[in-house]
Amino acid sequence: MTLFADLKKAIGTEWTDYTEHEFVRKLGEGTLPLPVFQDYLVQDYHFLVQFARANALAAYKSRKLADIKDATGALQAILHETELHRRLTARWGITEEELDAAAEKQTTVAYTRYVLDTGMSGDLLDMHVALSPCSIGYAEIGVALEPQRTRALDAGEEHPYGEWIAEYSGTEFQTAARAATERLDALTAGSVTAERFDSLVEIFRAATRLEAAFWQQALDSAD
Repeated sequence: MTLFADLKKAIGTEWTDYTEHEFVRKLGEGTLPLPVFQDYLVQDYHFLVQFARANALAAYKSRKLADIKDATGALQAILHETELHRRLTARWGITEEELDAAAEKQTTVAYTRYVLDTGMSGDLLDMHVALSPCSIGYAEIGVALEPQRTRALDAGEEHPYGEWIAEYSGTEFQTAARAATERLDALTAGSVTAERFDSLVEIFRAATRLEAAFWQQALDSAD
């Protein structure tokens, strides 16, 4: 079993609280109100900006060329991901200048700064564990929602969030997620002490809770 699988098992239902959150369920059903999705996407764009900084920090903290290449590859994947956000927001009439100028909400700040702080104060493994609920979790969510997108297409309909689902269920993101999973195992050299594992679980738990809070932040925008 991979380190990522062990971490998921260690936090129990907190993982599904994130991956099966009401936001995710409604997005898959196509019933998520568009203003809620729009609020999420703008905040997620700003999240990705900070996520890119975190991967740049991972490259800086790397001591091996292979690790630097991994971090650079992850950074490129994030830059590609932001194109989805820019494409969708442009359709809604939001200019790039307006997108860049949008204020980060409280949960966005809390989550991104937690990841960056973990990277600054910890080692490379700590950082990648903090990144993993997003970098690997979104791939899991994409696969889970893909059948709903496919059913809509088979029925001759267009899923309202099909483009988002296709991004995270697609080959490029799935490949990046597999690389992130393998990276965690490579950084542990196949084993970690019980004490070290416990500390990684707490990082993983905190980041997963913040992911769930990020979904909730978008839902709360409708109030």
